[in-house]
Amino acid sequence: MQQADLNEKIYGIQFSGGSANTPMGWEPMRRVGAAGRQLLIAAAAQTWGVPASECSTAHGKVMHAATGRSIGYGEIAPKAAALPPPALSSVKLKDPKDYTIIGHSQAGVDTHALVTGKPLFAIDVKLPGMLYASIERAPVFAGKVKTANVDAIKALPGVRHVLIIDGSIAPAAYIPWEPGMEAGVAIVADTWWQAQQARKQLKVDWDPGPGAAQSSEGFAKRAAELLQTPPSITVRTYGDVDSLLKSSPKVVEATYEYPFIAHATMEPQGATAHWKDGKLEMWTSSTLPIDGRGLIAKTLGIKEDDITTHMVRGGGSFGRRLQNDYAVEAAWISKQTGAPIKLLWSREDDIAHDPFRPGATVGLKGSLDARGKLTAWRHHLVTFGEGKNIATGGDMGPDSYPSPFAPAYALFTSVQPLTLRCGALRAPGDNAFCWVAQSFLDELAHEAGRDPLEFQLELLSNKPAPWTGVAVDVHEPTGQDVLIADRYKGVLELVAEKSGWAKRAKQPGRGMGIAAWFCHLGYFAEVADVSVDASGKVTVNHVWAAGDVGSQIINPQAAESMGFGGVIDGMSEMGQEITLAQGRGVVQSNFHNHPILRMKQVPPIEVYWRKTDYAPTGLGEPTLPPILPAVTNAIFAATGKRVRTLPLQKSGFSWA
Repeated sequence: MQQADLNEKIYGIQFSGGSANTPMGWEPMRRVGAAGRQLLIAAAAQTWGVPASECSTAHGKVMHAATGRSIGYGEIAPKAAALPPPALSSVKLKDPKDYTIIGHSQAGVDTHALVTGKPLFAIDVKLPGMLYASIERAPVFAGKVKTANVDAIKALPGVRHVLIIDGSIAPAAYIPWEPGMEAGVAIVADTWWQAQQARKQLKVDWDPGPGAAQSSEGFAKRAAELLQTPPSITVRTYGDVDSLLKSSPKVVEATYEYPFIAHATMEPQGATAHWKDGKLEMWTSSTLPIDGRGLIAKTLGIKEDDITTHMVRGGGSFGRRLQNDYAVEAAWISKQTGAPIKLLWSREDDIAHDPFRPGATVGLKGSLDARGKLTAWRHHLVTFGEGKNIATGGDMGPDSYPSPFAPAYALFTSVQPLTLRCGALRAPGDNAFCWVAQSFLDELAHEAGRDPLEFQLELLSNKPAPWTGVAVDVHEPTGQDVLIADRYKGVLELVAEKSGWAKRAKQPGRGMGIAAWFCHLGYFAEVADVSVDASGKVTVNHVWAAGDVGSQIINPQAAESMGFGGVIDGMSEMGQEITLAQGRGVVQSNFHNHPILRMKQVPPIEVYWRKTDYAPTGLGEPTLPPILPAVTNAIFAATGKRVRTLPLQKSGFSWA
């Protein structure tokens, strides 16, 4: 297998993200495969002088059973390539009962290379005469360099260039999706180690700009104020929520808070660039390389056609490599120096200058009737932005569950200004919205004296209010872009069965929690079995997950791994936070204060599938959101203490 260079004129859009590749590729890729098979059969039939109808294919060969002849695809491929291709709309697709690859576990083509440490990643790229770059960026986002000891740094061993980056980011209350380069000082040296050592002696006088005034403490104070004032944006209302909240026999009220968090990919950001003769050659990992090329062209003042982009495997993304700031930096430095440049971010750079998942404070009210049935839900999301521009990853849509199944519903948003870059993190928005909604549903069930599963199944049996529009940003032709109650209920019932939910025992310090979510066309429900000791240390003993992503599990082993990964990633997020200190920006710097779940903390995980009569959809996103509320609901079951603030340590808990 060879990764194609960026060339949309040949390949069309080259993109990976949003769990979109499967729903976008399911039909076209099968048709391309069927067309290729038809061409190979035609070429072999011509070679042997037999009817194409007498030929079949298997195991990389075309076969003619009547004469016992066979020929490998590679051998006949040149002749097949010279034939006129069939119309994709007319090719015959294989009946699912005849699948020999789809639905059967396949090993990854580069798995052996990955686990044996072969140089596959952006960090491994090497070019003749290459120099290494490291950038000291402003500690406060959108800050500027006033002065720096450039001459002293130039005199250090191995240092070739020291460049002041003015940056292209203007401080504002709302920062757009991909703003460009941060200001800073780039040090270019013979080795990355020398560049990093020189950074330690760098002395910069910064103009921090207006972002210096912001802090996590200030955000929390302002959010509390906004919760007490009329919301600025009405996202959706139906039913008489205010009247029901006043007249219902029981009203439950709670405030939930979740923090900014960083992507923290295993491979920090970086790219390699070579400017030569007015053109640029790039080696980069990106999930939106076309956008990256456009941003580079704009920054350097060149045509996009003068940029050649080689795609290199990235060591994790989870939404981080949708933004191409690191590639722009490498390209700019290469143009300034005229040398091939490898730019590498340190782990500290990566944590402090990430496009963060935005935090929020959420005010909730729910009412119950005399028999403990939900009657109204009021949701006030206080997040970041300016006017109606919401920070990326922070905007909650009108159909976000429990809309439209709550009998009466109101969703409002208020924003406060933020001079900070935000971005999409795995299951954007849903990674936090699910935790809030499913935790509050658990609260309501408890206040009603009812089983949380029964309570939620009843809610999903309500006739939904009219859908307002598309719930996900994926081109999906089968109408799966709104929540289908039977599919949601199906994964809840399956995970309850597999986990023994109905027979769970009540014992001090141990409990089970259940949660589910629909996002990116997929449905997942998860149950966590959790123990909490006297000091508040949490041990997740076991996790069960049930998913519905359509009629086919294309690669069962890989799908199971995606389920494992979503659970582990989501559990990590429960211990993470990014905080801002006034005047000095991001406080966290590495895995010691923005932790990733350790192997010893990973519980046994079981993943089950409910196949339904819908086209297959993706797995990157929907596996993650339910694990957060499943664990925190289990903590409540074990201790009677509700987790309404993340990370866990802010609610008095920690990972064992």
